[in-house]
Amino acid sequence: MAPRNEGKGRPARKPVFVVPCWPRLALLTVVVLLAGCAGRSTDSVPQQQTVVAQLDSSTPMMSMLSSMAPAFVLRESQEPHNRIGRVQALGTKENETLVVDPEHPVVYAEARPFATEKGSYTNLVYRIHFPELPYSLIPFHLSAGKHVGLLVILTLDAEQRVLLATMAQTCGCYAVSVPTQSLPAALYPDDWPQAPLAVYGERLPAVLPSLQATDVLQVVIREDVHRIMDLQIVAKSSLPPETVLEAEMRELTALKRLPLADGSQTSWYYSDWPLAGHVKGAIKPWESLLLSLISLDFFVGMDKEYGDAKESGNPFYTSLKPWNRSASDMNDFAGYLRFNGWKL
Repeated sequence: MAPRNEGKGRPARKPVFVVPCWPRLALLTVVVLLAGCAGRSTDSVPQQQTVVAQLDSSTPMMSMLSSMAPAFVLRESQEPHNRIGRVQALGTKENETLVVDPEHPVVYAEARPFATEKGSYTNLVYRIHFPELPYSLIPFHLSAGKHVGLLVILTLDAEQRVLLATMAQTCGCYAVSVPTQSLPAALYPDDWPQAPLAVYGERLPAVLPSLQATDVLQVVIREDVHRIMDLQIVAKSSLPPETVLEAEMRELTALKRLPLADGSQTSWYYSDWPLAGHVKGAIKPWESLLLSLISLDFFVGMDKEYGDAKESGNPFYTSLKPWNRSASDMNDFAGYLRFNGWKL
C-alpha cells in the first residue's frame, strides 16, 4: 500500500530507523563469516566430479554391468555429503556402526531378469549411496537424514538394447522412467509428453537417444538433495578426464555381507520388525512427521532394500497413496510398468 500523504499535496516523510551499533556490528560479523565460508579452499577436490565404474571382467555379467554403467556427475563435490561412498561396517557384532565413506566411491550393481506378457527383459540395477542429506531450513530439506541413496535401472531387451532408464531414490521417492528411442512409441504410456518431464521440481528429457556401445548415460545429480536434475546420452570419450573419478563396482548383494572387525558380517539393512528391509540409520524425521499420516507408513522416506521383498515384507512402493502400495512396488518391475502405463 502506498504511504499516506500528510498535509496538502506533500508526500509523507519516510520514517528513519536508526540501527544501534551492536546489531550492526553483529551483522557485519555474520557477513564476514559467511564470506569466509564461501571462500574456503577447494583445491583438493574439484567442484564437480564425474564418477564412472571401473571395468570388471571377473565374470561376463560384471563385465556387462560395468561397461554399461551410468556416469554420475556430482555437483559441489568438495562437500563430502555430495560424494558417492563405500558402505562400511565398523566395530563388532555387538557394537556395530554403519557409515558411507565418501573417500572411496563404490557403485553396487546386479542384473535382474523379468518378463511381461510381451517378452523377456533384463534390468541392470545400479545403486549408490551418499553419507547424508544435510539438514536445512532455508532451503528446507524434507528428506534430510543419513545414508541416502539412488537407483538407476536400465531395462534391456533380448538384443541388449537399452529401452528404458528408471530412476528413484532408495526410499522409493521421485521414481520416473524415461524411454530411449530404441523403445517403440506404441509401448509408451498414453499421452506421453513431447516436452521435458516435470518430476517434482526437476525437469528431465521425455525421450533419450538410443545408446550405442560407445555411449554412456550421464546422470547429473543436484548438490545437497541428491535429486537427478538432468539425463544425457554422451560419448564415453567426451567425459572430461580432469573430473573423471573411477569407482569400484561391487555386487549388490555385498551390501548384505559387510565384514566387521571381529570377523563376523552384518547387513546394510535391518532384519527385525518393524524396520526389516530398511537401511540402518536412515530414519528421515521430517518425512515421518509430515508424510507418515497420508502414507500410513511411519517410516516413509526411509531408504530401503531393493530386491525381493518376500524376506522382509518391505515393498519398494513408489506411490504415497496407501491403496497403490502393492501396485507401485518396483520390486515387481513388470507390475510397476503396468501401474505407470508402460506397454512392454
